[in-house]
Amino acid sequence: MSVLVVGISHNSAPVSLLERVALDADGVSKLIHDAAGSEHVTEATVISTCNRVEIYTEVDRFHGSVEELSRLLVEHAGESTESMLPHLYVHYDDGAVSHLFQVAAGLDSMAVGEAQILGQTREALRLGQELGTVGSALNLLFQQALRVGKRSRAETDIDRVAPSLVSAALERSEAAVGPVAGKRVLVVGAGAMAGLATATVSRLEPAEVTVVNRTVGRVERLVSDYGVRAGGMGDLAVELARADVLITCTGASGVLVTRDMLLTARPDARPLSIIDLALPHDVEPTVGDLPGVTLIGLADLAEALQESDAGREVSDVRGIVTQEVTAFLTARRQAQVTPTVVALRSMATSVVDAEMSRLVGRLPHLDESARLEILHTVRRVADKLLHEPTVRVRELSNEQGAVSYAAALAELFALDPEAVVAVTRPEGLA
Repeated sequence: MSVLVVGISHNSAPVSLLERVALDADGVSKLIHDAAGSEHVTEATVISTCNRVEIYTEVDRFHGSVEELSRLLVEHAGESTESMLPHLYVHYDDGAVSHLFQVAAGLDSMAVGEAQILGQTREALRLGQELGTVGSALNLLFQQALRVGKRSRAETDIDRVAPSLVSAALERSEAAVGPVAGKRVLVVGAGAMAGLATATVSRLEPAEVTVVNRTVGRVERLVSDYGVRAGGMGDLAVELARADVLITCTGASGVLVTRDMLLTARPDARPLSIIDLALPHDVEPTVGDLPGVTLIGLADLAEALQESDAGREVSDVRGIVTQEVTAFLTARRQAQVTPTVVALRSMATSVVDAEMSRLVGRLPHLDESARLEILHTVRRVADKLLHEPTVRVRELSNEQGAVSYAAALAELFALDPEAVVAVTRPEGLA
């Protein structure tokens, strides 16, 4: 059995598509039920946020499962296969474990390090448990992912990375147009990074903050929390004419702010600082050549962040995730071998007991002390003969091809397959 993830996120699709793909609570539950009911799927749950929808499953085969889960995502999104399939991604087995740990640690978020994803990961586990679609495999995986997320935040300041990115951009902006205080700030987008940018500039006493987004309803929280003005994308050109600082972070599939748009909106070439935090970029790169325009992009901030504490925090968290993935996979591979080892030792015990019964039958006058000494001797011989093979198969379980080593052990000793399987059942562990 292996973990399979099929999903779509801000890393693979434009925000406009993610907005259409987004599921409500009922939609998430139905997707989990449908995924769990798919052929070859034994466990399932879904992580659903404004920036991602990911199906996590335990499957007994890769081919067929990928196609079915991809079909379910497309159907639940109400999109055409042609428009959605290019934006789906797949992670399998070791890669799926690594991906979930990175998600929980905040490394895969649009606003790197944001803490909300940890609660959303916990909710996916809770909902799967409540629906009865999460079993031992996904429960263990998600519990460990939550521990990785908590450890990352406890041992590093990863939650400060995204604010550091915005702060670094505003520092560069200040050199061009002066402090944010008293300025008109325009934020384009309403996702995690846009919300962070809005929160950051709101504390700097701007004259006004306006947030525009394709879906005005998504700006309501920012209006309530920070008293910003809200607008739709149709207001972008008008708001550009008024702004002193533009911060954009939508991740749309095409540029939103073009050279011609700025020339039309700002013919007087008044100073304008543009901070483009989107990937792919929202602003046409050539606008940086226009008189009065200063363009600050992620590439301009990358080197500074790498040298800053923020860059080190990301590096430290990546190290934690790598360490945790290795430990988890090692434990999982050894656990896969354990049933074979237990079955082998059980078989040896049965052989010893059977031979001792035959010996006692042939030597009815054997006294009890002699019988016990013989029994202990034979058991020691069996243990010594099995010690090296079982130690080596556990060591080899950490290498590629671990399952074949366990299978070879079972084949060489003619172990009953049912005896191996029984070890993994609750009654086999009693």
